[in-house]
Amino acid sequence: MLNEKKVLFLGAGSMAESLIGGFIREELLTSEQITVTNKSDESRLTELENIYGVNTTDQVVEAVAAADIIVLAMKPKHLQDALPHLTNQIDNSKLVISVLAGVATSTIEADLKDHVAVVRAMPNTSAKVAASATALCQGTAAAKKDVDTARLLFSAIGTVTCTTEDKMNAVTGVSGSGPAYFYAACEAMEEAATEAGLSKEEARELIIQTMYGAAIRLEQSDKTAGELYKEVMSPGGTTEAAFEVLKSKAFQQTLREAVLQAKQKADELGRPAPEPKL
Repeated sequence: MLNEKKVLFLGAGSMAESLIGGFIREELLTSEQITVTNKSDESRLTELENIYGVNTTDQVVEAVAAADIIVLAMKPKHLQDALPHLTNQIDNSKLVISVLAGVATSTIEADLKDHVAVVRAMPNTSAKVAASATALCQGTAAAKKDVDTARLLFSAIGTVTCTTEDKMNAVTGVSGSGPAYFYAACEAMEEAATEAGLSKEEARELIIQTMYGAAIRLEQSDKTAGELYKEVMSPGGTTEAAFEVLKSKAFQQTLREAVLQAKQKADELGRPAPEPKL
């Protein structure tokens, strides 16, 4: 289905690289099928070309005209600088996939011709190792075949959940930003481990397997996360002692607030910039 498709990435940041690396690693696309461009960073394009063998270009208009699937992966604030200039090259033969945090399909559709299919996706950087949690929603002109194409792409690099537009910013706070929360927790655990006498190598191996095992246990269990962590605790034990510190520092409340703050930021990114005052 995707053998002959040409895929263009508008944007070359970490999310674009994660998707490119995942698509090539899983052999869903070849490097020859992928072209990447960005606003001005030629060294970044050269880096991606050297690592993945993809095509890169600064001829954006021509690249858009030649593409079958256009992935919007620039910073959300750059969307309005780029899209209006490309409207004439994007017709209803193309599929536009947006991975822009906070940007609604209607915002993108407003700058495109009528009946151009837009699918919004929120993957995460675990796409690079085919372990992303991706949510999809469709724009008004997107048909089942367009959603199926997006699902095919993103299911090659992890799980896919189809949802509605009104939930996508919540997805951003939970799974879009989610890997960073885990990495921060791992960093803190590694610092504590080395302070307690373990080598960095020992700490890393133990922490990774602990996180991995806990994720599998949660996936395979009918119990809630709360029930599972309480199983680990015994009265007067080490885990209970650890949780006394977590509670005193409002760990769970802080994490809840962090997720909701990320969601709120996604809401803000999706709002149009205020008109400059004259």
